[in-house]
Amino acid sequence: MPTTRPLSRFVATLAGAALLTSALTAQARELSVSTVLSDAFPWGQAAQKWAELVEERSDGELTLRVYPNAQLVSGDQTQEFSAMRSGLIDLAVGSTINWSPQVPALNLFSLPFLLPDAEAVDAVTGGETGEMIFSAIEDKGVVPLAWGENGFRQLSNSSGTIDEPADLEGLKIRVVGSPLFQDTFTALGANPTQMSWADAKPALTTGAVDGQENPLSVFDVARIDQVGQTHLTLWNYMNDPLVFAANRQVWGSLSESQREMLRETAVEAGAWEIAKTREEEAARLEAIRERGVNVTELSEAQHQAFVEATESVHDKWVPRIGEEIVEAARRDIDASE
Repeated sequence: MPTTRPLSRFVATLAGAALLTSALTAQARELSVSTVLSDAFPWGQAAQKWAELVEERSDGELTLRVYPNAQLVSGDQTQEFSAMRSGLIDLAVGSTINWSPQVPALNLFSLPFLLPDAEAVDAVTGGETGEMIFSAIEDKGVVPLAWGENGFRQLSNSSGTIDEPADLEGLKIRVVGSPLFQDTFTALGANPTQMSWADAKPALTTGAVDGQENPLSVFDVARIDQVGQTHLTLWNYMNDPLVFAANRQVWGSLSESQREMLRETAVEAGAWEIAKTREEEAARLEAIRERGVNVTELSEAQHQAFVEATESVHDKWVPRIGEEIVEAARRDIDASE
């Protein structure tokens, strides 16, 4: 009897320690979040906001660690979706452009001049089309949770004013790794040059490329005007929505309450970031003008000339994207007008 009681206490202590260790392990689960830009940009701020909301509401069960600048894919942003699908990345706030090589439906947003304004973007992402696109993402092994926004993409260059397709003739324009971008700028007479964002600014600095296209937030924060990009054309030729998403296995390993919390915080972070991006647009444009950038705004006739010059891109890409999705988008856009 004298030896039994201490042994019982020892066993109980071990059991308690095991339970405590198990609890701490469960509480300390950390998920990686990949994003292409840092929190100096609205895109990176979206990921950071998501992490902050999860920290506030998960009671320590989950934490999100943000890896900006495409660190988890060695700077190759076009590999982010594949890395998340394979489990190298747990979560991501990714661009529809960067994921489009793996999910053809996402090329919808890159069809030149399809989306006329922010209301049309909201109608597409929040309507029938958005549901179809989320389904296409899920079919590829990734769970989409919410929308964000990088914004309408504008065109800059170091040579001169661009207000008609002929002005692009022969210009080397840095584009992302999407064949649709290659086709769009080729149709406009330019020489599209694919490179990652990490390589883009050095190429602009040396003059290896003449121009680039990006949302105003990227142009402003990255100070693209400081590398010779002194001409900016506001043409809203395409929009770049962001998607908050999760690896399927990671998603399946979470409890129902954790999944609900993760989705709710993604939706909230996305709505916050979309509003922030749009609210800051006017101030960013004014700051860019004040730095001496020549800003060109297209007339309706000038805009139409670009639309007509890129019709062949629609002819080629609509079948690849899916006729049903494009038609759904057109219905959603018409309903927003």
